[in-house]
Amino acid sequence: MMVENRHYRTIWAEDGDVFIIDQRHLPHRFIIESLSGLEDMARAISDMHVRGAGLIGAAAGYGMYLAVREGIEPQKAADILIGTRPTAANLGKAVKRQLEALEGGGNPVKVSFEQANAIADEDADFCRRIGEHGLRIIEDAAEKGPVNILTHCNAGWLAFVDHGSALSPVYAAHDTGIDVHVWVDETRPVNQGARLTCWELSMAGIKHTLITDNTGGHLMQNGMVDLCIVGSDRTNRFGDVANKIGTYLKAVAAWDNKVPFYAALPSTTFDLAKKDIPIEQRDGDEVRYVQGLADGRIMRVLVSSESTPAANYAFDVTPSRLVTGLITERGICEASERGILGLFPNESSD
Repeated sequence: MMVENRHYRTIWAEDGDVFIIDQRHLPHRFIIESLSGLEDMARAISDMHVRGAGLIGAAAGYGMYLAVREGIEPQKAADILIGTRPTAANLGKAVKRQLEALEGGGNPVKVSFEQANAIADEDADFCRRIGEHGLRIIEDAAEKGPVNILTHCNAGWLAFVDHGSALSPVYAAHDTGIDVHVWVDETRPVNQGARLTCWELSMAGIKHTLITDNTGGHLMQNGMVDLCIVGSDRTNRFGDVANKIGTYLKAVAAWDNKVPFYAALPSTTFDLAKKDIPIEQRDGDEVRYVQGLADGRIMRVLVSSESTPAANYAFDVTPSRLVTGLITERGICEASERGILGLFPNESSD
């Protein structure tokens, strides 16, 4: 996507080195970080310099390359990377692809570098195609006038290598001239909606309004939302969708108010081998503190008493019965085993 008239991906290689947009500083600072080794990449993933299902997968792919370049045994590197973020399915799949590619022989550095680039390119292409398929849903809604879409967290290009999942149809609609407006949940505790989605939409010139996480139900009750589109960090073979904590509550409100609720995801986010979805629990300080700009400096501010215990479940699971459909690079399907395997008949297990 474009940032100040220059095209960026969220992660890329240049002369063999790996670079990322460090998302911890957005929207107030646009900082590019260079990663030189496996330890750097593992920290970038676990501490959310990079985040989002597709981007975590691409980062893991490049992490394997950096590890091989350092001479680290591939399986050891794989174990380190898989342990950084347990919920996102893309991460494990990217690591598996690298291990399988390395088993094929050849110069390991060259093989792993080419595989990392292939994973990143595939992610960007899948997300572009998600936009093409999701555009049809927005076009149908636009027959009644301007389209108001509610999203949760950040599932735009910052969560992938390019284009995004939930926001890719929004970008496609905007590019075709559809009058589209996005309600953006702030998405506590790390405020990915307020910090990242709003910034993305601003860069693209798309109309949007920031709301608190608790506002979506009110908007739906009053006919102010035409459809919801969210992303996914892992979706099982039955169509249950794991996404940023709070997604389930939006799905319940959408179901009660007859608002279509879609999850957009590439095939790399499906976990067709397992029913259970692991839920990551993160440091409670992400709940106790908020980050913002004050007096020209990015600062963290304590919002509770220092001794208050905090639970920080990073994701929840929306059951398939609440999901209108899944938007993928192969098309749109119902959120069910039959619907998913209809689009992906050769991917019955990982």
